Amino acid sequence: MRPTTPASPDRWKELLDQLEHKYQASGQDLNSYLEGLLYTEYLNYWDYVQLDTLLTLQVPRTAFPDEEIFIMYHQITELYFKLILKEIKQLSAGEQTTANWEKRISRINRYMEALIKSFDVMVDGMDPEEFMKFRMALLPASGFQSVQFRIIELLSTKLTQLSNDPDKDWTGATVEDLVDQIYWQAGATELSSGKQTLTLKRFAEKYGRQMRTTASDYQDTNLATLLGRLQETDQLTDNLRVMLRTFDASFNINWRLMHFKSAVRYLQKEPEVIAATGGTNWQKYLPPRFQNRTFFPELWTSEERANWGRAWFEEVLAGVA
Repeated sequence: MRPTTPASPDRWKELLDQLEHKYQASGQDLNSYLEGLLYTEYLNYWDYVQLDTLLTLQVPRTAFPDEEIFIMYHQITELYFKLILKEIKQLSAGEQTTANWEKRISRINRYMEALIKSFDVMVDGMDPEEFMKFRMALLPASGFQSVQFRIIELLSTKLTQLSNDPDKDWTGATVEDLVDQIYWQAGATELSSGKQTLTLKRFAEKYGRQMRTTASDYQDTNLATLLGRLQETDQLTDNLRVMLRTFDASFNINWRLMHFKSAVRYLQKEPEVIAATGGTNWQKYLPPRFQNRTFFPELWTSEERANWGRAWFEEVLAGVA
């Protein structure tokens, strides 16, 4: 908290002058606002963070205690995604300088680091027997349906990089064409028939229009496109290059592989392979070595891209990690 030493008369006058200028500029009367302060209640922590409401947002579908862990961790994840999107949007609309890029990307990397390190809450923090039971009550819900995760992808790279075939010549393709070819559309398919799951159909019904609008809005202001312009003006420093590679690897390798590690723990029951909640084909969808997805391909060598997450994947699958 700031010191409570009373301000001097000169300081009071300075503050009142600044306030008067602020409210006059918006056509408001300072005296009315000052009078309103007489009736304003003190702010409490629990009111500011909406604690009572927050603690009621966990609504389990079953009586298994560990289901609350599952719910809360996903809620925490979504809050971190919101923080990441806040930084990307500010960077997209803000000053295109090295300093601003480093400021925003360093914040994003801290959020991603916290997410990745905390994922053991999911990997080792739930009782496997409970999970295998309560998961059946969650269908067709799936983390696959996280719209914020999808928006982070759309705001971070070019649509062609998110397509099923990033190396294809997409000249002449429209935003609509490319959105229809986004790689994750093949992630929520039934293992036996290959048909779209209800998980994907519901997601498309709720967010399909938003996905297309967002893709269109950020077609020229996604991070990969803006990075190209930054490179053209020789503002891509070695430090920023490392930061961007960290973001790319954190999101497209480490975060996905932590999910894969969790799936292996709970769903890999040899010789049977159990579908994830929502029926997503997790063995094909989660491993980065199958997707080879990057936001900033120009920052990686061909060898690095060819071995994208391979060693980590093989280690987890072998049960070493």
